[in-house]
Amino acid sequence: MTEHAPALARAATDARAFALANCIRALAIDGVEAAKSGHPGAPMGMAEAATMLWTRHMKFDAARPDWPDRDRFVLSNGHGSMLLYALLHLTGFEDMPIEELKNFRQWGARTAGHPEYGHAAGVDITTGPLGQGLAGAVGMCMAEAHLAARFGREVVDHRTWVFCGDGCLMEGISQEAISLAGHLKLDRLCVLYDDNGISIDGATDKAFTEDTTGRFEAAGWQVIACDGHDVAALDDAITRAKAETARPTLIRMRTVIGLGSPNRAGTAASHGAPLGAEERALVRQALDWANEDFSVPAELLAEWRAAGARGATEREAWEARLAALPAERRAEFERRIAGEMPDGFDAAVARARESLFAEPQKVATRKASQIALETLAEACPEMIGGSADLTGSNLTRVKAVDSDFQADSPEGRYVSWGVREFGMAAAMNGMSVHGGVIPYGGTFLVFSDYARNAIRLSALMGVGTIHVMTHDSIGLGEDGPTHQPVEHLISLRAIPGLTVFRPADAVEALECWELAIRSRRAPSLLALSRQAVPQLRGAGEENLSARGAYVIRQFGESRDVTLIATGTEVALAVEAAEALHAKGHGVAVVSMPSWELFDAQVPEYRAEVLGTAPRIAVEAASKLGWTRYVASEEDVIGMDGFGASAPAEVLYEKFGITGDAIVARAAALIGAAS
Repeated sequence: MTEHAPALARAATDARAFALANCIRALAIDGVEAAKSGHPGAPMGMAEAATMLWTRHMKFDAARPDWPDRDRFVLSNGHGSMLLYALLHLTGFEDMPIEELKNFRQWGARTAGHPEYGHAAGVDITTGPLGQGLAGAVGMCMAEAHLAARFGREVVDHRTWVFCGDGCLMEGISQEAISLAGHLKLDRLCVLYDDNGISIDGATDKAFTEDTTGRFEAAGWQVIACDGHDVAALDDAITRAKAETARPTLIRMRTVIGLGSPNRAGTAASHGAPLGAEERALVRQALDWANEDFSVPAELLAEWRAAGARGATEREAWEARLAALPAERRAEFERRIAGEMPDGFDAAVARARESLFAEPQKVATRKASQIALETLAEACPEMIGGSADLTGSNLTRVKAVDSDFQADSPEGRYVSWGVREFGMAAAMNGMSVHGGVIPYGGTFLVFSDYARNAIRLSALMGVGTIHVMTHDSIGLGEDGPTHQPVEHLISLRAIPGLTVFRPADAVEALECWELAIRSRRAPSLLALSRQAVPQLRGAGEENLSARGAYVIRQFGESRDVTLIATGTEVALAVEAAEALHAKGHGVAVVSMPSWELFDAQVPEYRAEVLGTAPRIAVEAASKLGWTRYVASEEDVIGMDGFGASAPAEVLYEKFGITGDAIVARAAALIGAAS
C-alpha cells in the first residue's frame, strides 16, 4: 500500500467527502464479494469523483427519477456497476434498497452485472460494451439540445455526465463519438475519465500510449486534468466544465484503481474479481471502516439521502415553469416526453395509403420509403432523421426534416452523421432513451455489421430506434460482393426483440414505416432495395404488414404450392405463380415483410397463411433460417455464397434466383406430393 499511500492521503484530506466516498467503496466491495464476481476496482478508484458529482453538482431528485429535466448519468465503464448501484441506494432511489445490493448479479435482481436500462430507476442507458455509453451520451446531449431549441431553456436545461475508463477510449466507437460531439459543440456533455493506467491485461502502456489530452483537444473539447482523489480539484474541474459554453469537456482524472486495497490497489488484480475476505478486512483497516457488511453509518447515510433530495426544490421550480408555458407548447412537450403519437397521425397514414392506391408507384423500396417519410415525418414532428454520409442513396431526407442539426441550429431535424455507422446507431439509442424524439438513421444494409452491437443494444433496452438500411441484396448490382448483403438479414433476425422489415412494394413500405414509428418499446430495421419493384397491393384499410405475412396473391381455388417471399422477390414469386397457374396449378403467394411479427401471430393464423401444401421460400440472401417455414434448404431459392460485381439482372440469373428456378422447384414438389 506504500506506493499508493499519497493518493489515499489526498483522498482523506477532506474528511467528510472521504467518509462519503468510503460508503461507495464499502458497498461495492461487499456486493462483489457476495456475488463472488464483479469489478471492485473502478468503484474504489472513482469514489471521490462520484461523491463530488452526485452530492454537489448533479441535478436530480431521487424521489422523481423520471423527471424530464434531470441531469443524465452514464456509466460507460459499465463493469463498475456497483458504483452506480451504491449511488442509487445511498441517495434514496426507492427501488434500490440494500437487498438489491446484496443480490448483485443474482436472478431477478435489479442489480445486473452491467447496468441495464429499465431494470432500475436511475439507470439512464444500458452500458457494458465499452464505448457505447460514451456514444449514447452524445445522443442524449443532441436530444437535449434539440428539445431546448424547440421548447426553451425554461423546461429543457440539463447536462449529461459520463464516467469512462481506458477501455472506452480504446474502442473505435469512442473516436466517432468524441469527433461528433466536438463538431456539434455539445457543451452540456462532460466526461470524467478514470485514467488509472490499468486494464485487464495489466498496465495500459502495453497497448495504449497515445496523447489522450491532445486527441480530445484536436476534436474540439476542453480538457481539464486533475487528481481524481483530490476533492477540491475535482470540485473545481466540475465547476469549470459547467461554466463552459462552447465545447464538451473531458476531465482527465489520474486515479488509483482499487484505492484502499493494500495488496491490489494500482494493479489488474483489483479490476475484475472479488478482493476476498482477507483483503477486504485489510481494506477496512486501511480506510478505518469498522461497519458490518452492507452497512453505512447513519449520519453518512443521512447526508447521502439529503443529497438525493436536494434536487426537489429545482424540480418543483421546473414544474412551475412548465405549467406557465403557453398551453399548446406545454401540451406538445408533455406529449413528446410521454411518447404518445401526435393527433392527426392516423389520418396522415390513411391519406398516404389512399394516394398510393390512386397512383400506384413502381419504385425501389428505398424510394417508397422516402415517399412514406414525406407524409409521416411531417405528421410526427419529433422524428429526427439522418444518414451515415449516404443521404442520396438512403433517401432519408424529406421536406419535413430538411433542416440541418448543427451546433448553431440544434432545432434542425436532419443529422449528417458522417461515416460513423456505429457511432450513429449508438447515439440514436441515447436519443431514444432520453425521450422526446424519435431518431432514424440510414446506411447500407451491409454496413449493419459496423452498427450491429448498437442495434443489439437497442433491442436489449427495448427502445424504438429506427434503422434504415438500403441496398438490401445482390440487387444493388455493380458495387459487388463487398457491398452486397448476403448473411445480414438472417443475422439481424437472430437478434431478440428487433423487428426486421423487408417490404415488397410502396404500400408495404408505408405500412412498415407506420409500425416502426409506433413501436416505442422495440427497435425496427427496414431493409430496402435499390432496384424498382411494381406495386402489388390493392386498395384496403388494414395494415397487413402488421401481421408479418399474408397471402398477397391466390391463383386458383385450391393450393398445390405456396411461394413465400420478401422484398423485391415477392414480385418474382408472383410472376412464377402466374406461370404455374397457367399450367393448371393452384398457387398462393405469401408476402412476409417481417418474420418477427408473423411468428407473434396466433397459430391458427400462421397455419392459414402457410397452408398444408409444399412451400418454397424466395429471398436473394442466405438460405439459413428459412427451414422454419419450408421443409428443406432445397426449397429455398436464395444464396449459398457471396455475390459478384455485375448488373442486378445478370446476378439474379447467374445465381439462379429466377422465375424459372421457382417454377422448376415447384413442379418437383407438386410431382412428389401427388
